[in-house]
Formats: sequence, structure tokens, C-alpha cells
Amino acid sequence: MSVPMLKIGAVLSTMAMVTNWMSQTLPSLVGLNGTVISPEGTHERIVSALHDLASWLNRHLRAAVWQYFTSSAKCMQSHHGLYPGSEEGWQVYSTASDPDGRCVCTVVAPARNLCKRDPRSRQLRLLTEQVQNVSQSMEVVDLRTSRDLQYVRDSEPLLRGVDGRLHTYVANPRTLTAKGLQELKGQMSQLRPLLSVVEQYRLDLQTLATLQLELLNLSIILSAIQEEIGAYDYEELQQRVLLLETRLHSCMNKLGCGRLTSVSSPITVRASGSRFGSWMTDAMIPSSDSRVWSMDGYYKGRRVLEYRTMGDFTKGQNFVQHLLPHPWAGTGHVVYNGSLYYNKHQSNILVQYHFRSRSVMIQRSLSGAGYNNTFPYSWGGSSDIDLMADETGLWAVYTSIQNAGNIMVSRLDPHSLDVLQSWDTGFPKRSAGEAFMICGTLYVTNSHLAGSKVHFAYHTNSSTYEYTDIPFHNQYSHISMMDYNPRERALYTWNNGHQVLYNVTLFHVIRSDG
Repeated sequence: MSVPMLKIGAVLSTMAMVTNWMSQTLPSLVGLNGTVISPEGTHERIVSALHDLASWLNRHLRAAVWQYFTSSAKCMQSHHGLYPGSEEGWQVYSTASDPDGRCVCTVVAPARNLCKRDPRSRQLRLLTEQVQNVSQSMEVVDLRTSRDLQYVRDSEPLLRGVDGRLHTYVANPRTLTAKGLQELKGQMSQLRPLLSVVEQYRLDLQTLATLQLELLNLSIILSAIQEEIGAYDYEELQQRVLLLETRLHSCMNKLGCGRLTSVSSPITVRASGSRFGSWMTDAMIPSSDSRVWSMDGYYKGRRVLEYRTMGDFTKGQNFVQHLLPHPWAGTGHVVYNGSLYYNKHQSNILVQYHFRSRSVMIQRSLSGAGYNNTFPYSWGGSSDIDLMADETGLWAVYTSIQNAGNIMVSRLDPHSLDVLQSWDTGFPKRSAGEAFMICGTLYVTNSHLAGSKVHFAYHTNSSTYEYTDIPFHNQYSHISMMDYNPRERALYTWNNGHQVLYNVTLFHVIRSDG
């Protein structure tokens, strides 16, 4: 049995325990199984409140299931409108969702038609890439289950505490007081997010079964290619593949971008390192790179730890070390297409370090940019220059004396580090806690401390800004790094020695091409 299956089974068993409370323990408290409850008024009110609590949990669970099916239906409708019809000889293998519920365009291929003159090895390579795509989807599910399983484990002590109190009240109903009931309701409210996690695991089980079937179908096609020759010649097939790639890219653009509307509860992946630091995965789309990088500290650091997978990072195992030729400043680093981009210590020089060759590809000064705590974020830490990436490319967030300390946003060429275009947002950088880019929009938080929220947004596509009010839970009260990863639609944060993830919700406006 695969790792995701085992994780899903573990969480489903937890759900069974919650269901047991609803079906057995709560009925005992309200007297539905013959348990005698004192007729006093206080106990009657407690019984009524518990009954209301059970109904409330049941309604929310059903609402979560309905919301998922509604979303899935919309996803499939979106996809079916983007692909060529059967008259063009193409088939849709499937539609699916990524780890955060976003519609994903799947790979299509010609139906039972193969290249006539081209070597069969090229066809095998194309279909093998499809198999790899499905395998990567399974890895995404594995990553998500690993992430959410940590939340379940963190909830286990509270879960056992509630279970123990319920057993106590069943054994001796007279010990249940109004105060005890309020505490119990508070604990049950804290467990409410567990319902959505459990439901997601149940859906992941169905997704895995579908992906396994797709792998089997593709394997059959690969075997058939070795035995027969189709009607398409290679030139025609190549043109169709290019057209397909264009349509898939258009689909990703339509379904992948949007405006930030909410930030989820924090998911603590690991507690490691000092109070300040950064961690990240490759932000390039598309990418099959599953490595995770960690950079502890903000002052003159040179050691970068590279973990093979997110699971290895969570456990602190299977890593290699890179020793950078130049020390870094701040925590505004980003990994993009296999390279680390960072700010060189005590300078406004940007450095591109290639991990596989372990060498510096290019260095270039970011003209006029402040450095060495001239214009940092509110928490300091030499955070003058913040490099980041989103769906549209590589960015630098900084400021200068000429801009009176207001945040500048510049789009960079990832190969030359030339500035392609710049925007003056008008927002003072020292008043910002952190900032990140999503779909060409800069989002700025109002603080790095508790009570922080996404307070300001600057849209580079229209050169306009707006003030926002998007709260998020700053669990450990000191964020020194916050970056968006477009591959996973998640915010990576370093929060007081804890590596934390936030899922984000984007509002999409899907426009057809007519």
C-alpha cells in the first residue's frame, strides 16, 4: 500500500472516532440510549445544547461535501470547453484538481493514431512524459497528505482530551456542569477544521484511484505503440502537439491566476533554525523538481541546505550542503528554474547561483536600491531587497532614496538580471511587514507581528493600487520571510524558528476567446 493510502487510512480512522462520538457518546449524554439524566433545569439546558452542537457539526460536514461536488462540476465544465472536439481526432484523458482545489488542464493525445514515418521511440517518449505527469500528480497528493497529516497529529491531544471528557460525562452525567459544557463546545469548535482535512483525505483516495487507472491506460497505449503503426505522419503530429501546448498554456493562464481573497490557517511543517531565515521550493512553472531549500539567518550566511523532498525536509534528513561563494543579506531569496537568486551581503548586487553546477551564473547591481538596513521591512534584518517569483516571472521588491523610501517593484530577466520594467507603488517600505507577488500583483502586510493582515495591493498590469483587509493567523508572532509559490499556490513563511505554510484562495474571472 502506498504512503498516501496509509496516511488517508490513518485519518479516516480518526474520522471514525469523531463519528463514534456523534452516534454513541452524544446520544448517551442526551438520554437517547436510556441513560438517565437529572430532570433539573440546568441539565435539560445542557442536553439541548449538546443536541444543537451535534446538529451543527453534521450540517457543516454535509455543507463541505456539497461545496466540493459543486466545485468539481464547475471544474469539469471549464475543461470541456477548452479542448478540441472529437472531429479533430483528440481525446481528453481526464480532468482533475491540484492540491488547493484549482482546475488543472490534463494532457491529451491522438486517439489510436500514430506516426507513420517517425521512429517509434519519439512516440514512446511523448507518452512516457504523460505517465510522468500523472506520477507527479500523485506526488502532489502525497505532499498534501504529509502536510495535513501534521495538522491531524497536532490535533490528536485535543481529540483525546475531548474523548476522555465525554467518557467521564457518560459514566457520571451529574458531573457535567454549564461551565464544563462551554469548555467542551470550545474544544469541539477547535476541532472543526479537522472535518475539512478528513474530507480532503477521503477525496484524495478517489483521486489516487483515478490516477492509477490513468497510468494503467497509458501503459497499455505504450505497449500497443510497439506493435502497430498509425496514420499520422510526424510533421502533422508535431503541429498538433504545438497547438495542444498553446491551448494548455492558455488554460493554465485562465484558471491559474486571480486576485487574493483569503489566506488559510497556518500549517506548521517543521520547527528548526534560528528566529530568522527562509525556506522554499522551486517557483518555476512547470517543474517536476521536488527539492526543498533552507537558509538559516539573515546576516552573512553562506550555507544552503538542499533536501530531496518535502518529506525529507520535515524529518530533517537526506540533505546536501551548498556553500555559497558570496554571503547573503536578508531573507528575500528565491529559487527559480534550478537557480538561487539572492542579495549579496552589504551591497545591492543580485546573484544567481546554479545548484547543479554549484557555480555563480551572473552578478548584477540593482541600480539605486538601498541595502544594509537602509530601507528594510518593519522587522529589519537587512531585508532591503526582496526577490520573489510568481506565475509571470522573477521580481525584485526594494526602494531607493530617489523614491523616498516607497516600495519599488521591478520585473527581472532571469538570465541577465536586467530590469525589464519598474513600478513605484507609493507604499512606504518601512511600514510593511512582508510582501509577496501573485499573478503580477504585489501584496503587502501591515506588520510582521501578531495581528498582521494583508493590507495593500498594487496591480502592475494596470498600475493601480487598493487597500485590502485580508487577515491571517500569525501563529508564532514574528514573520521574517513570506513568499508565494505559484506551483503549489501556497505562502511559505519563516515564523520565529518555524517553517509554516498557508494556502491561499484566489478569485478567478475566466474569459473565453469567443
